[in-house]
Amino acid sequence: MILKVIFRILACLAIILTIFPFLAADAWWIRMFDFPHVQLTFLTLFILLIYFFKFERKNWKDYLFILALVTCFIVQGIKIYPYTPFAPYEVNNSSKDKSDLKVYVANVLQKNKKHQKVIQQIEAYRPDLFLLTETNQAWLASIDKVFHSEYPYQIKVPLPNTYGMLLYSKKELIQPQVHYLIEDSIPSLDFQLKIKNRLVQLYVIHPKPPMPQHAKTSEKRDAEMMLVAKKIHQQPNQPHIVLGDFNDVAWSRTTTLFQEVSQLLDVRKGRGFFNTYDANSFLMRWPLDHIFVSKEFRVNNIELGKDNHSDHFPIYTELRFEPEKANSQQKNAPSSKELKQAEKEMN
Repeated sequence: MILKVIFRILACLAIILTIFPFLAADAWWIRMFDFPHVQLTFLTLFILLIYFFKFERKNWKDYLFILALVTCFIVQGIKIYPYTPFAPYEVNNSSKDKSDLKVYVANVLQKNKKHQKVIQQIEAYRPDLFLLTETNQAWLASIDKVFHSEYPYQIKVPLPNTYGMLLYSKKELIQPQVHYLIEDSIPSLDFQLKIKNRLVQLYVIHPKPPMPQHAKTSEKRDAEMMLVAKKIHQQPNQPHIVLGDFNDVAWSRTTTLFQEVSQLLDVRKGRGFFNTYDANSFLMRWPLDHIFVSKEFRVNNIELGKDNHSDHFPIYTELRFEPEKANSQQKNAPSSKELKQAEKEMN
């Protein structure tokens, strides 16, 4: 009897945590439950199986709990299904082997002193462009010493507050700019690259996470994401790429709205979770570092990099620019309701 009560309590907890992400609230203690969604799904399945096979179903309460758990499991499964290999690709594979843009993205952990591990990874991948976040002056000195000549186009914003950025490129950066969209201590990058004689607009962001030591709500993070989404929405004929540590998971309501408004595509969908955080935990991992692209791009390769002594794993992808096939993977235009919600998030 005691065991059954314990599992009923766990069932109630699973139900509450399933409902939390749907609440229109920005408090950190609500938004933080967007992150462990995969873990919650397996917890719900575990409770459901134990409850179903271990205990006798004697009254309506038992059937109510089973029904609620099944409903939660279905809701949770729907959210994570697009990131499983069973789902269709959102960004199709390229039919050509040659890539037009190879990108490496890593939150290196500012206090990480083993810079050489990151340097070795970059040397192994040889990307056309790499982005490092959480970079200070010490990181700048190490990276610049090795890659200054090979990557002549650079945007350097080293900061001591864990929001510094370093971006190095073999391709010319056109009109590179550093913005402080929401806070004067949180930079974002804005520039263009020329690929096959077309200008591609790139944005880089690293907003604060909704955690008590960073921000008590998700308002500023959400606002920064929506500002970038709105810019992209206002340039419908411009190819785009957005990179960075979003401090938000791919399936959250905010990232979903970001995708709907911007009409960008997630290179993960249909390929896997590629959980970049937390590299120090085997169980509590989720995708925080993202690469979103517009309909003109195809994927040649995507992989999660190995441990480099950061609390994030790097993510690497090889993209091919195929604008002639763009219409085959075009997302629907955002609804008026979605646009209004994005405006609300920005204010």
